[in-house]
Amino acid sequence: MTDFSDYDYLLVGHGIAGAVLARELRGRGYRVLVYDDPRPDTASRVAAGLMNPVAGKRFALTWRAQETLPYAVAYYEALAAEFGEDFFQASPILKVFGSEQEQQQMLARASANPWEGFVEKIESAPIERAGLLAPFGGAWLRGGGHLRVEWLLNLLARQGRAEGWLREETFSWQHLVSSGTGVAYAPGQLRARQVVCCQGVAALACPHFSWLPLTPNQGAVLDVVVPGLSPDQVLNRGAYVVPAGSEGQFRVGATYRWPPFATEPDDSDRRELAGRLAGLTALPFEVRGERRAVRPAVRDRRPLLGRHPTLPWLTLFGGFGSKGVSLAPRLAALLAEHLGSGAELWPDVTLARYYAHCPS
Repeated sequence: MTDFSDYDYLLVGHGIAGAVLARELRGRGYRVLVYDDPRPDTASRVAAGLMNPVAGKRFALTWRAQETLPYAVAYYEALAAEFGEDFFQASPILKVFGSEQEQQQMLARASANPWEGFVEKIESAPIERAGLLAPFGGAWLRGGGHLRVEWLLNLLARQGRAEGWLREETFSWQHLVSSGTGVAYAPGQLRARQVVCCQGVAALACPHFSWLPLTPNQGAVLDVVVPGLSPDQVLNRGAYVVPAGSEGQFRVGATYRWPPFATEPDDSDRRELAGRLAGLTALPFEVRGERRAVRPAVRDRRPLLGRHPTLPWLTLFGGFGSKGVSLAPRLAALLAEHLGSGAELWPDVTLARYYAHCPS
């Protein structure tokens, strides 16, 4: 096991954002140490890992899809090959039309090709697939897929423990002391040039970033068994239905709840998601489990990257909402270039767009 007394980067958090950034920085030769308090209910571990190029009721191309999705697909495919594990699947996504009006809207927009090649074909006739309800047809999307995030994070954590760059313990921001050119972290008796907060919604607990418009957003997913439903594609109509391992197993999601969250658990999420699934299949299904987590959402729906305006040793990498799997690989490379050589961050993700809100 390698033991360093000093590090280039100390990362806090090992969800999908922290894991990808740690790997990016280590791949560039930096000395990296990651602190993580492993919990089963984090947004990354609950997520179905869907990478969807066209989303929402307006069938809009997702933000910077051309710059992020092909990069992410290549990244996860290479990672799966390296580990010899099958945690990523590039697969078609069938966006099922819920009405004739939706179908006509999609067809009317198709001639302008607003989806930049991510829509492979549009079917206006009923789609005949095992167990599927699609009387108005649908749009076949390409360039996306799904990542089994928890599987990947477990593999990387096992590697981190073995190689000594991951410490699975609670990190205390109160024990950081600025040392001029970097920081000292008293509990671990270590020093680092730079600290990067990758804690997702837990970044709200970091006293240095309380001025950012980061808002918790709660989501639920269901683990279901639908014998006979085709696993050859992801289904999407009001909810996604993602193949999840063995034949007949799927993950269905997700709900979006804004604060204040219910203090007592209820079955509203389960009923909502089960109802959406029933709109996609006539087959009987069984709900095997329900999981909830809280995502880090930002007011303008763009991630937050960059250095703190008054603490040059502190950086944030977060605010991904439900898009962490799609965005983390490309943005981790972007941030690594910025930290290493001063390369410009994209203006729509840089922390600088909110500097005016930071107390002096």
